[in-house]
Amino acid sequence: MSISVGDSLPKVEVRMMVDGAPVTLSSSDVLGAGRVVLFAVPGAFTPGCSKAHFPGFVELASNISAAGVDTIACLSVNDVFVMDAWGKAQGAGEILMLADPDAAFTKAVGMDVDASGFGLGIRSKRYALVVKNGVVEAFLPEEDGFSVLSSTAECVLAGL
Repeated sequence: MSISVGDSLPKVEVRMMVDGAPVTLSSSDVLGAGRVVLFAVPGAFTPGCSKAHFPGFVELASNISAAGVDTIACLSVNDVFVMDAWGKAQGAGEILMLADPDAAFTKAVGMDVDASGFGLGIRSKRYALVVKNGVVEAFLPEEDGFSVLSSTAECVLAGL
């Protein structure tokens, strides 16, 4: 069962680069304070994620922040080095790049999918969350887990 509006975010380990070094943090430390937009993608450097999903968040980051969002974060079942490189390649700016290498967060929110048929193994379905102080305010999953329709930056911004 996947996470729902009104649920608290799970407290599991995620990773990110801080000052050029990989750091392990609790998801509640990174995503649990203030108003947060989290968007999750099946894989860094994949076509749908790199060409259709991520660019909208880069383009609309200032508008999303102006709508009362303190943190914008991208999460994928990739390692911290890949997420850091992908963030740089995408011009992520202030968007936090969160690695979920063992899919702990993804499984805890019930959004894991076996993408072995694409050569990717266990990955995250595509979705976006709006979270306030660790509690889900809005959940925008893609119906098939992979399309880029309801979890876009435009959809998130429209709901803020």
